[in-house]
Amino acid sequence: MTDNVKAIELNSEKGLRAKSLNLASSIVVAVSSTAPAYSIAATLGWIVTYAAFQSPAIILLGFIPILFIALAYRELNRETPDCGTTFTWATRVFNPWVGWMGGWGLISASVIAMASAAQIAGKYLFLMFDAEALASSTIWVTSAGCVWLAIFTWVSWKGVAVSAKLQYWLLAIETIVLLIFSVVALAKVYLGNAPLTAVRPDVSWLNPFAIQNESGNFSMSAVSGGLVLAVFLYWGWDSAVSLNEETDEPEKTPGRAAVISTVLLLGLYALSAIACLAYVGSDPLEDSDDVLAQIGALVLGTNFDKILIFAVLTSAAASTQTTIMPTARTLLSMAAFKAIPKKFANIHPVNKTPGYATVATGIACVIFFAGLAAISDNVLGDATEAVGLLVAFYYGLTGFAGAWHFRRNPGKTIREFLVRIMLPLIGGIILLFVFVRTAIDDADPEWGSTSLHIFDWHVGGIFVIAISSLVIGVVLMICFAFVSPDFFRGKTLNRHTPIIIAEHVYATDGGLSVPDAKENTVIPPN
Repeated sequence: MTDNVKAIELNSEKGLRAKSLNLASSIVVAVSSTAPAYSIAATLGWIVTYAAFQSPAIILLGFIPILFIALAYRELNRETPDCGTTFTWATRVFNPWVGWMGGWGLISASVIAMASAAQIAGKYLFLMFDAEALASSTIWVTSAGCVWLAIFTWVSWKGVAVSAKLQYWLLAIETIVLLIFSVVALAKVYLGNAPLTAVRPDVSWLNPFAIQNESGNFSMSAVSGGLVLAVFLYWGWDSAVSLNEETDEPEKTPGRAAVISTVLLLGLYALSAIACLAYVGSDPLEDSDDVLAQIGALVLGTNFDKILIFAVLTSAAASTQTTIMPTARTLLSMAAFKAIPKKFANIHPVNKTPGYATVATGIACVIFFAGLAAISDNVLGDATEAVGLLVAFYYGLTGFAGAWHFRRNPGKTIREFLVRIMLPLIGGIILLFVFVRTAIDDADPEWGSTSLHIFDWHVGGIFVIAISSLVIGVVLMICFAFVSPDFFRGKTLNRHTPIIIAEHVYATDGGLSVPDAKENTVIPPN
């Protein structure tokens, strides 16, 4: 018996409901997870602070590494469609320690992001009913945000098919409203009905080299800081890949959905950013934590601005739900391979969802959200860029994993070499640079909205949130290494370990496949 066949005995099908999603619903989940309306509302003002009228260039520039990483996800998913994604792939390609930190990067980014989304959802719920006093109350907004987290934890617990149906409606609402807002704003600019600060769009807005510091020189710090925020804008499309074990053709559909969704997001984000900048110029948008609320009534009129508020509300709510799902499935995969306590691998017998992991994710988000809100509202503001750093970390790791894995099987054509090795490698290098450069800049207490004194060191709040999250991960990893040594010794998950989905076995070692343990047929990796 070969090592590959022996490995089958160490693994079993996780029990998720197969074939719950098709390509269309996978794309909907991927785009919904990025929360376009919420992301633009919460992030564009900070990008404008870095790049002014070159903000569309930052959005375009950020798309490049994101697309390259999406290609890495697609190619890795073709061979190993496991719901653990980065955790599973990095463990198989590098080692258990690297893989564990890749999984932790996704989990910590998700928990922090859901706290920020819950705050927006709580605030906009009250704004929908003109309850501005409640919308400005930390206690009421936090309470409402916790209720949202509880509701969407329940929806995620019920099943991915139920979640996808809800996402169709939520995504349709926010996409249509964003398009209407952008078209009306641009129409008013060209018809001369916009504020005096309005500026007609110019092709120079797409030139990242025009980004300057106060001295008038090109600013790499501004570019890297803006790129971290752009990474946050696009982040979430990988949710479709995390649901691969519940998707039609798990080795193909999720990867296609990931690539298609990133292209769709580029168009939607670029149009929205250009519309906002053209309508009021760059100065009024700087440091804004909600650009849509700031200019929504001006663009659509006081009778229709509620539509925009509702779009951001549904966007933040949708993001909360679609972020819970991949987080729970990453925990499920880690538990299935004995990297964390086995309770997280429990599958609900009726819903066929990772019941324990889903509930645990919801509870962790509520505790983290309430804790940060109790400290300061500004801390939640800094959380956005902190999430961007964490996403750059695990996205970049995935790019390196793809390039290193396919070095043994680069393909037979230049196209295959590019999508398997070169482009994922470039994407990983770009995100590694962005992570390091921005982390260094964020250590400066002048960056961000908060800062802390750690002994004699005065350090920025963004740096503390992001780096402390990774440090906590290292500590937990060391603890679990004593509790569950088999995983960290490579016994439960290695490059020979097959992945079983709906009685099919996916197992590759340099592009090779092994016989299906149940049907005695060969499942090709591509």
